[in-house]
Order: sequence, then C-alpha cells, then structure tokens
Amino acid sequence: MAFRRVKQFLRRRKLTKAGIVVDVSCRFVSYGARSGVWSIVPEALTGGVVYSAGAGNNIAWDLAMIEHHQVELHAFDPTPRSVRWIGEQALPSQFHFHPLGVSAIDGAQAFSEPNRQRKFNYTRADLGDPQDKVVQCEVRRLDTLRQELGHQEIDILKMDVEGEEMSVLPDMLASGIQPGQLLVEFHYNYPQINFSDFLGLISQLRESGYRIFHISERGYEFGFIHRRLLPKDPT
Repeated sequence: MAFRRVKQFLRRRKLTKAGIVVDVSCRFVSYGARSGVWSIVPEALTGGVVYSAGAGNNIAWDLAMIEHHQVELHAFDPTPRSVRWIGEQALPSQFHFHPLGVSAIDGAQAFSEPNRQRKFNYTRADLGDPQDKVVQCEVRRLDTLRQELGHQEIDILKMDVEGEEMSVLPDMLASGIQPGQLLVEFHYNYPQINFSDFLGLISQLRESGYRIFHISERGYEFGFIHRRLLPKDPT
C-alpha cells in the first residue's frame, strides 16, 4: 500500500512538473468501482447522451449515471470476453451495448488477448505483448458511430481504451466532435507511448477548448470540461 502511494505521488509530481494540473475548479461528483471511478460536473449535463468506450467487466459508473442522471448510455467494447460478460448481465433499458470498439478507423483491428482469463484489458496488438494471442475485432470512428446512432451531440464521452485514446482523440477533434465532458484514462505509462506525445495531446485538447477539472489520485484518469459550459473561459 505504501509503495503504491509513493508511485502515485511520483506520477502526480511528474505531471505537475510538465504543467499537467487542474485548470478549473468545478463541483464534481464521482461514481464507479475499483479502478473505474470517474468524476463528472453534474451542472454541465446539457443533454442525455453518454458514450462509454471500453466496457470491460466494470460498468458501475455507467449504471450510476443511468440511476442518478437518467441518461441514455451507449457502451462500446468489441472484445470477446466483454461481449460475453455483458450478455450475462441484467441491464436497464437505458443501457445500450454495441459490440464495437472506438478507434480512428472503420473496420477490423487486431487486439492482444490477455493471458489470464479473468483479465479484460485487451490492447491494440501493436501496444500489447508480441507473445499474446491476437484476435480481430470490429471498430468504428467516433464520428461514424455518432452518425449511425443519429446523435447530433455527445454530452459525455468516457474512454478507457488501453492506449487507443492517443489516436481516437485527435480523430475526434479533427472531425469537429466536441463532447461537453471528456473522461479519459491515459496510458502514458505504456512503453510504446511517449510521454511527450501524451503532453502534446493534452495541449491539443486545451487548444480545442477543453479544461481539466479533475485528475485522479492514480494520475491516469482525467476529467475535462469544454469551456463553452463554463460561466467564463478561465486562463
């Protein structure tokens, strides 16, 4: 436990030294379980459409959002274990599951399958262990999904996609999609992801109007709110 706290402290210090700090002070509430605890700004909920990319076997946040905020939640995960697990759950009518991944391409994508059966964290094959079994899964661009589902706006986009955020978020911005809130687990700890690339993506998000309102104790989960939902645009 003490070792974990030290690692978290060092990780947060590294972020702070790089200028990755909370930009705006907002009242937020947190929901979820295990490592899947996420924070939102409830006053900034302008609609009821929530996208949750990377369901895995932890949908506690998703169900809490439906219970507390009556949202229509669309969850995405193309990986076989998650698809099977979701199919075994009793879910409310506002929970809509799509066996598709969110990516920067439309089509099939190779994923590394975790060796341990109880694990659900598939990664894109080039980010995984070369010794892992590879499976092909269907993925879609965020803009493709939005159009297919008939949504003009996305109120909240939550992403835990094991490194794929590094390609999905730039594609999202290039498509002109601006969810009111972004909740993202960044995997800058992966050896294949350069910390400088992560810093560049944070800069890109800030330049596009997003402000950090929350960083988890672990230093991986980030909450962003778009400046259009703030009373004024803080500097």
